Amino acid sequence: MVRTLITPEDRNILIRVPEDYIGKQVEVIAFTLEENSNVTQVKKQVSFSALKLNTIGYKFNREEANER
Repeated sequence: MVRTLITPEDRNILIRVPEDYIGKQVEVIAFTLEENSNVTQVKKQVSFSALKLNTIGYKFNREEANER
């Protein structure tokens, strides 16, 4: 991926792509940074409900866990 910030001095922009991009489909998106700064990100609400387990007397059996 190539990401470059430029300030155009003209209506025309020349973009040079890496050699391995030749012959492949490339997406070009243009927007001003002011436009992009209006996008608000939504924070995800994370909640964990802990389970209380009684592990007294429990013995892990590795052979049983690896059986197919």
